[in-house]
Amino acid sequence: MKDSHLTLRLPGGLARALSKWAHERRIPKSQVARDAVAAYLSPAPSPGLDGRLLTAGDLAARWKSLPHLNAEAAGALGADIAEGRAALPGVPVPWE
Repeated sequence: MKDSHLTLRLPGGLARALSKWAHERRIPKSQVARDAVAAYLSPAPSPGLDGRLLTAGDLAARWKSLPHLNAEAAGALGADIAEGRAALPGVPVPWE
């Protein structure tokens, strides 16, 4: 894949801050800009109710309050999943 070039105009203060930040970390300014654009364009993570990211501990604490399937519903779900798997076409083995 061929790289594209981009000319970026920044206000003086922002340009100085970028230069200082990159210099302190000994990385090129272009790398800082690439990383910033990639982070800006990446999908936003799902925040928790208070706006921060959910941790595994948060999810574990919430697990108790979530509705759970009873044994009959869980069995029916398992049967549906097994039936769906059986209906899928086989995957060809590439070396046969």
